[in-house]
Amino acid sequence: MPDIVRSRSVPQIIVSEADYERLTSLATAALERLPDVAEELLAEMERAKIVGPEAVPENVVRMGSTVTFRSDDGHKRRMTLVYPVDEDITLHKISVLTPIGAALIGLGEDQSISWTARDGRKHELTVLKVEKPAAAAKAP
Repeated sequence: MPDIVRSRSVPQIIVSEADYERLTSLATAALERLPDVAEELLAEMERAKIVGPEAVPENVVRMGSTVTFRSDDGHKRRMTLVYPVDEDITLHKISVLTPIGAALIGLGEDQSISWTARDGRKHELTVLKVEKPAAAAKAP
């Protein structure tokens, strides 16, 4: 697994049991074709606090959440976190199997995390607002 350099301690993340199961399976299946992102997502799942679906706070990013975040370049973005099959950047839907998607899962409002882009550059993002999913996110 590549070393991930973070500028500060890694924030606690929370994921539902269902998201944990689906995301762990998805990342395991993607290890051969997207090893860096798949390994990062597995690492995120390994350190996550796993809770029942009713125990995930509304201000925590889960699959299907729409997230407003600020990146280290100062830009604010609003994206919905989805499974790869539903990714559509023109509709602001970002896959959990992207570096930024893997970084977002389980974060709460006002939490920040450093992440490594596919080009190897380090970035940081801060979650500003989380809107809960309108409906259950589709499994892969």
